[in-house]
Amino acid sequence: MIRWTLSTALLGTLLPMTAIAQTSVEHPVYGPRLEGFEYPHPVAMRMVRSQGQALEMAYMDVAATGEANGRTAVLLHGKNFCGATWERTIAVLTEAGYRVIAPDQIGFCKSSKPEGYQFSFPDLATRTHALVAELGIEKPVVVGHSMGGMLAARYTLMFPDDVGQLVLVNPIGLEDWQAKGVPYQPLDDAYAGELKTSFDSIKAYQQRIYYNGDWKPEYDRWVEMSAGMYAGDGREIVARTQAQTSDMVFTQPVVHEFGRIAVPTVLMIGGLDRTAPGGNRAAEEIAETLGQYPTLGRQAAEAIPEATLIEFPELGHSPQVEAPDVFHAKLLEVLGFREK
Repeated sequence: MIRWTLSTALLGTLLPMTAIAQTSVEHPVYGPRLEGFEYPHPVAMRMVRSQGQALEMAYMDVAATGEANGRTAVLLHGKNFCGATWERTIAVLTEAGYRVIAPDQIGFCKSSKPEGYQFSFPDLATRTHALVAELGIEKPVVVGHSMGGMLAARYTLMFPDDVGQLVLVNPIGLEDWQAKGVPYQPLDDAYAGELKTSFDSIKAYQQRIYYNGDWKPEYDRWVEMSAGMYAGDGREIVARTQAQTSDMVFTQPVVHEFGRIAVPTVLMIGGLDRTAPGGNRAAEEIAETLGQYPTLGRQAAEAIPEATLIEFPELGHSPQVEAPDVFHAKLLEVLGFREK
């Protein structure tokens, strides 16, 4: 294992989101498939026939803007994120010569939100792999953030010969919450909780868990992106799919299989992150042991045979959003990019 620690001193999730008091501030309202929210690049749709339903999988396919290097990066979003959240990362990678594919998984963002659907990481990985193959891409760099890290790990385990490099950015699933004693939450209870989601509840959660109590105005856009779907007419199906995918995250751990990951892997870990799905349901003595990312990141790097650990001790769950210049400089470095 190679381990790097990067300090930002020189720079100057997933718990159920319970509602808090509403303010008088007005926020955008979007459709259940993020109708009305503009993505940074054109969005294409791949038709998918799955579990007896005709579905659409949204994705951005962005060509290199710098001298093309022949490589492709596939960016997998987290549960409380979308393909659009990779906006800065897409710009950096395409300028460095990469083609970038940024899908919205089935059930999320601009993709279909099917009813009566069985969500699983193997299913999402299979859909993503089919998209990559259809686009003629071989051995991409697969980058997964948050829940996307769990998906990226499963993707790599299922299709090891089709992944050139794996990058996990503050992935959830570095611990098995259920095995540690976090109680299971029935889907009906999870759905009821999701229906209470608002801009204020999302912001409060992210500020506390993702950003160690800090907040920057530019984070509001990503909160509005998520909250806008709950504020519109499609709030019930949005809440339903979010409850179902929370169940998927909780019941389908990948951490026990890290030893089988057979491609070069980079873990990029914000040391202030404390994301621990379901931790609010656990007894206090259990909850206080969860989401300890400095320890979890090091354990994961020890478990994955060919792993490099990059630590950002002063950053939280979303280093690519919180400190994009620092994060992207290190990302390009681990991908082997060199300025000409």
